[in-house]
Amino acid sequence: MVIRVTDSEKLDLMLSKLDKLDKLDKIENDIIDIKLTLENEIRVNIQRVAEGHLDLSRNLHNAMKPNNEIEMLAIKVRMLETDIRKIKTKLA
Repeated sequence: MVIRVTDSEKLDLMLSKLDKLDKLDKIENDIIDIKLTLENEIRVNIQRVAEGHLDLSRNLHNAMKPNNEIEMLAIKVRMLETDIRKIKTKLA
């Protein structure tokens, strides 16, 4: 049994295949646009946010330095107070 395809069916089949190729071409262009956006905008913006975070971290660390020094001095004072109490108890 041989199935014969008419010229109009062949034409419809070819048009359908061309439509699919056009859709694939559009998808490829969309993918290229997405890659370019990712590379040129999103990566750059992420890098800017990271640099800003690093600057904020440095600023916080610098702002905390005096507080850390005060905390260390407070610990040393407490240790010295304890030592003085021990000395007073031994002398009394």
